[in-house]
Amino acid sequence: MKRSAISKQLRVNSMEFRDLKKQYKTLKSEVDSAIQEVIDSGAFILGEKVNELEEKLAEYVGRRHCVAVGNGTDALHLALKALDIGVGDAVFATDFTYIASAVCAYYVGATPVLVDINERTFNISPEALELAIQEVLKEGKLKPKVIVPVDLFGLPADYERIDAIAKKYNLYVLEDAAQGFGGRIKDKKACSFGDISTTSFFPAKPLGCYGDGGAIFTDDERTAKYLRSIRALGKSPVDKYDNYQIGINSRLDSLQAAILLPKFEAFKSYELDRVNQIAQRYSKRLKGHLETPLIPEGYLSSYAQYTILLADAKQREKMQNVLKEKNIPSMIYYPRCMHQQRVFKELNLKDEMFPVSTDIVTRCLSLPIGPYLSLEEVDTVADALLASL
Repeated sequence: MKRSAISKQLRVNSMEFRDLKKQYKTLKSEVDSAIQEVIDSGAFILGEKVNELEEKLAEYVGRRHCVAVGNGTDALHLALKALDIGVGDAVFATDFTYIASAVCAYYVGATPVLVDINERTFNISPEALELAIQEVLKEGKLKPKVIVPVDLFGLPADYERIDAIAKKYNLYVLEDAAQGFGGRIKDKKACSFGDISTTSFFPAKPLGCYGDGGAIFTDDERTAKYLRSIRALGKSPVDKYDNYQIGINSRLDSLQAAILLPKFEAFKSYELDRVNQIAQRYSKRLKGHLETPLIPEGYLSSYAQYTILLADAKQREKMQNVLKEKNIPSMIYYPRCMHQQRVFKELNLKDEMFPVSTDIVTRCLSLPIGPYLSLEEVDTVADALLASL
């Protein structure tokens, strides 16, 4: 075997689905220094690093306030509490996403109402959303209260139409940008849509820490004050032993904030641009042969995932096996819809009620993506897929 072929094979053998190891090697000096600074300070919960991160993130997304919390699920939970969502309220959530987006309704005593998706963007369908709202109003058992659109795989949802629907029916909009940080519609960034918004810093997210973390964004000062209290068991802002309301323990620790700060600088400086270059290379190679992601005009995705659609489950299985034989990782996001999860069994939901998401889960396949993937690695993946058609 020629040296070039051996070198290429070694690179393939080391390909990661999202290469956090290569990111760390690139940012090692800054990250290690930030971690050591926190250790030397002896301040590990909230503190200056968290304050600094909150200020920078709020400025970046265009919100007045950012409140850092323990994880993305807690961010959704606390955001619902801030909107005073509770028993008897309907929370409209997409049927095709990670379970936290819908199950968080139960944390506040509300009921999730699942909604089908757009077949090309994979985001919540505005048409299906309005029909779901009308159905809830017709039944009269629940009060429509809040819409939780998800910026799936990094692409912002259709907020122009969602906001119009929310205004028509007097509903809140809670943007779930767990996967969408960095995405935008024209000049408006993810985490700035709706009445309140959230994100996640899970390690594999567009901006991720080295553990769990999340954040809530709002323009309302009273809401921000309330969130800062209930993330710390309802404590008073002036006396930490004066707990005047019920909250949870969901504080971002200083180490994670310190790690996020240099990673955020890299994200702004080159990672977001780079991951879009990688995605564009995929699309250039695969378009016309396979169904590639649709990015509507004026939108920018942060590409938490690069997800293609195959003809059917049989072809997807074949493609996964081809990639596996060449040591190329791939993932199915997601293998089942929300309505197929056992936790929602009591809602008596059927596949025929969600024709698009029920179809998509059988055909979707996510490919390696990230700002540290090389164009050569993209070509290796594309070559393997195209050769198997």
